[in-house]
Order: sequence, then C-alpha cells, then structure tokens
Amino acid sequence: MKKIIFSIIALLGLSTMSAFAQDAAPVLDSGNTAWMIVATAFVFLMTVPALALFYGGLVRRKNVLSVFMQCLILAAVMSLEWVIVGYSLSFGEGNAFIGDFSMAFLSGIGQNSVEATGIPTYIWILFQGMFAVITPALIIGAFAERIKFKGFLLFSILWALVIYYPMAHWVWGGGWMSQLGDLLGWSDAGGAIDFAGGTVVHINAGIAALVMCVLLGKRRDYQGHALPPHNIPFVAIGAAMLWIGWFGFNAGSGLAADGLAGNAFLVTHICTATAALIWAVLDWIVGKKPTVVGISTGAVAGLVAITPAAGTTGLAGALLIGIIVALVCYFMVAFVKGKLGYDDSLDAFGVHGIGGMVGALLTGVFATSVETGGLEFYSFHQFLVQLISVVATIAFSGIVTTILFFLVDKTVGLRVSDKEEAIGLDESDHGETAYTTFD
Repeated sequence: MKKIIFSIIALLGLSTMSAFAQDAAPVLDSGNTAWMIVATAFVFLMTVPALALFYGGLVRRKNVLSVFMQCLILAAVMSLEWVIVGYSLSFGEGNAFIGDFSMAFLSGIGQNSVEATGIPTYIWILFQGMFAVITPALIIGAFAERIKFKGFLLFSILWALVIYYPMAHWVWGGGWMSQLGDLLGWSDAGGAIDFAGGTVVHINAGIAALVMCVLLGKRRDYQGHALPPHNIPFVAIGAAMLWIGWFGFNAGSGLAADGLAGNAFLVTHICTATAALIWAVLDWIVGKKPTVVGISTGAVAGLVAITPAAGTTGLAGALLIGIIVALVCYFMVAFVKGKLGYDDSLDAFGVHGIGGMVGALLTGVFATSVETGGLEFYSFHQFLVQLISVVATIAFSGIVTTILFFLVDKTVGLRVSDKEEAIGLDESDHGETAYTTFD
C-alpha cells in the first residue's frame, strides 16, 4: 500500500514539474511580435533607402549611384552572411570572444522557436541582421568617391566576419564586455551598457571609417573642406527617414511593446531634436546662416549618441546628451577635421565614431528615475566599465581594420585610378549615370 501511495505522489510531482516547465517556456505574444516585425522593417529602412539617400545626396552627381549600389549590395550580401554564419558567431555559445558554428545556417531553429519576450526567433534573428547590414554601410561615408567596388565588397564581407560579429558577441552575445563589472570585481557595476549599438555599431564603424579614409588617402580634388553636395533634398529626406527608422533601431531593442520601448522611443526623439536644434544654432552663429545639411547632420549625431543610452536614460539625460553631442561633433567636423587634414568624405568618423563615444561614455553617467523621469547617476565603476569598452572597441576595430586594409589592397586593390576618380564611380564602376538630359 505504501508503495502505491509513494508512486502516486511521485507521479503527481512529475506532473507538477512538467506543468511548471511548460509554464516557463516562452509563449508567442502577438503584440510584441507585431511591433518587432515593424521595428525590423524600420531598421532595414535605415540602410535602404535612408542612408543611401543621405550619403548619396552629399556626394557629387557623378558618384551618387555608386553610393546607392554600395548600400544595396550590402543589404543583399550581409543578409546572406548573417544567416549563414553571422548570427551563430554573434549569439552562439562559443567563448568570451566569439560564438561558435552551432547555429550556422540557422541550424536547430524553426518557425515555432520563440524568444523570452514572446517573439519568434526568426524575427529576433532578422532584427539583429539589420544591424549587421547597416554597420558596414556606415563606413561608406569615409571613403566615398574613391574606392573600387570589388575592393569595397571584399573588405565589407571580411570586416563583418572578423570585427562586427566578435563585437556583437562581446556585448550582446554573452561575451567578456557583458561581464566586465564582474570580471573586474566591481559589485556596483555591471557589464558594458550598450542598448542598441553605441560600441558595436557606431564606434566600431566610426573607427574603421577613420582608418580607411587615412590609409586610402584624400580625394584628388579635396581642398581640406567639404565638397558641395549635389542634392541637398536627398540629404534632408535621408536624414528624416533615418530619424523615423531609428525608432525601430532603439525602441525595438527591448524586444517588446512595453514601457521600455516607450522610454527608448521618447528619449530617441528628444535627444535627436535637441542635437538638430543645437547644430542649426551653431551653424547660424559660426556661418551666419542655418543650413539644411547642418541640421540634418545634427539630427544624425543625436540619433547616434542616444543609441547606447536609450534603455537606461530618461528625459533629462536625453536633453543633456543631445546638447553635448552636438557641440562635440560640430567641433570635430567644422574644425578638427580641417586642422588634421584627413578626408572623411561624409563625416562618418566625426558623427558616428565621435557621437558613439560621447553616447557610450554618457551612458555611464545618466540614468532614469522610474518614478520621476529625473536625472540620477551610475557608480563611478560603471563609468569606468563604459570607458574600458570604448577604448577596447577603438583598439580592436582600429588594429583589425588596418590589417584588413592591407590584405584587401594587396589582393584586389582598393583605390580607383586617377582617371576613374575623375570620370566618377557611377560610370567607371557601374556604367551608368544618375541624370540624363534629352534633346
């Protein structure tokens, strides 16, 4: 009789444990899923057409199609590389520095796989894949109008493979940056805070941009100042579309339609509006007239700086970050670049690299008070964690990009000839012209 009673109890225990296990399994959430599908589409919009229009408008008319082609080919190639190996190397278990190949070709993942917030794993993969698409595309702004298409393509594929995927793993995939506070024994600090890509996307791409523009050399007719853009309406439309797309970039990074997404949405917009206004005022003071290119650039700087902080800062922090990043990036673009003489064609380093550094460091300063939305401060150790992550990103991206530059340059070449540069990359690389006149 006792054996029967114990057996019944054991069966009831197993049934209860099974029920708990089933309860713990993620359940599809249609609201979160719908939002993340929209957010993913928004992030894709940021590369094509937003960044293509923004960068394409800033170059001369003989090079606009080359910019569009570079953005379009990255949308295709990076998407394929991502699902083949990129996702696995970024989010596979691996070690502290790189993931493994256990999820190559999305092995083991199906349409019924669900993430913790109730979204399909396929949507999570696509969302992160759009980050992998836009990050190398940001670098285009540094070497526009003078790089060979085949060299650019090979460089971008390798850059994502050996720089972007390891960085994504370090910060978002459980790598060493996500454990930095614990590794250093600081109980009042966590890992590097990078909500949507301050280090992984913007500093990473910005430093690569600086390296590439310095090693590639100046455009032949570069006179130490920006060359006139051929289509300023393109610039304004591209900046506006980036502003809209960034809501998916930042507000989507919480992977749910909730208060965190609402906060990220709010601070993204307010920081961007602040930076755009400050840049326009600086243009007005220094150049005597506010410019469309200036306010568009300021808006992008604000978008960049709030990216790492969007999940942890409130209204006051967003306002201060917007003011600070506009002042710093304006100074870099308007004065420092000219003094140092490097030809960062479209200010990829001055806006994305420097803006990313400002945002990542200020993330370690400003925090959200849930009750009041006011300003608080993290510990000094958390600021040091942010500083270490910024320095590590600069060193890693800078060194490995330099190695890649020489590797690709010695194999397929990177710099176009003087004649090709004079003709323009649209005709010399693609056999097309953007604008045709008829008799």
